[in-house]
Amino acid sequence: MRAEGLNGQAVGAGVVASLVGWTSSFAVVLTGLRQVGASEAEAASGLLVVSVLMGLGSLLFSWRTRMPVTLAWSTPGAALLAGAARPDGGYAAAVGAFVVAALLYLLTALVRPLGHWVQQIPASLANAMLAGVLLTLCVEPFRALAADWTAVAPVLATWLVLTWLAPRYATPAAFVAAVVVITATGALGELGARDLVPQVTWTTPHADLAAAVAIGLPLYLVTMTSQNIPGVAVLASFGYRAPLRGVLAYAGLTGAATAGAGGYSVNLAAISAALSAGPPAGPDPQRRWVAGVSNGVTAVVLGVAASAVATVAVAAPEGVLETVAGVALLGTFGASAAAALADPDQREAAAVTFVVAASGFALGGVGAAFWSLVAGGLVLAVTRFRPGPRSA
Repeated sequence: MRAEGLNGQAVGAGVVASLVGWTSSFAVVLTGLRQVGASEAEAASGLLVVSVLMGLGSLLFSWRTRMPVTLAWSTPGAALLAGAARPDGGYAAAVGAFVVAALLYLLTALVRPLGHWVQQIPASLANAMLAGVLLTLCVEPFRALAADWTAVAPVLATWLVLTWLAPRYATPAAFVAAVVVITATGALGELGARDLVPQVTWTTPHADLAAAVAIGLPLYLVTMTSQNIPGVAVLASFGYRAPLRGVLAYAGLTGAATAGAGGYSVNLAAISAALSAGPPAGPDPQRRWVAGVSNGVTAVVLGVAASAVATVAVAAPEGVLETVAGVALLGTFGASAAAALADPDQREAAAVTFVVAASGFALGGVGAAFWSLVAGGLVLAVTRFRPGPRSA
């Protein structure tokens, strides 16, 4: 009976972690894929694929390691896509960049020093790049409010009330409010059963150097620094040794195979991992792996709903989906900005990284995310070798 109780608690924790994580950030995934050129069908396919990949990965690694290993799609990576310029080669070039990121994950799994080098990137610069990218998304709810307050105000009001009462469910509640708004417009009445059936749409990857540098490399870096490395730390805080190399190999192989269907990136879960690996999954750490399994099964089930969710999002009045995505990222933006500017010795470099990333600056077809790291690294090098009192 005691073991069954623990299993039940772990199952519940895994289901909640998956539901909250999925509903809190699916809008970011759809927005990101559409920004880099995906059609509505291609974006829905991507949401389906990454849901299934992270679900199967969670189930596989939790079962084999007997640890609560949970995978997630890269929300910072999706935010990066949402702030990126559409490649000249269109969505096919973006898909080629997804393959580049996947191969870098695989290379990191095979070449141990590469992961060490990634960790040498100053955390202040990585966080500043992410915060700069997120800023452009987090202001969208307020722009949308000015453009159409009747559609956006109910979503923001719902989010604000739930932020006060139950912060974990604030973003899912905002999406529910968005569905109510869409229903009130009558747009859902035009949908047919075919629109709700999950479908995989394939786009052949196109090799494009500019897209690889502007999208593929930053996608790899932001996922490693904002998801995989913190994910290892979260599991370690509960006494588990994360199978990072195995997860990276899985992300690389599956990412390269499914990029054409929209599988842009999966990785170790970071924030949501605490629900499956911590006390909410039961008092016995050796039984919490069950939460990872239930988390994975739930993600696969949610993936089946991807087409329906994407179809509802398409029917939304302009700005509503962007509002849901924006409020979902406010917490991540605040944490990234605070971490970026925390170190006074690197604050100038982080500030430059932040403003370049937020500026939308592009050069040679390469977007702001890449150039922000270049600019911040240059300023950091200059400030580190600034002449001291003796030289002056």
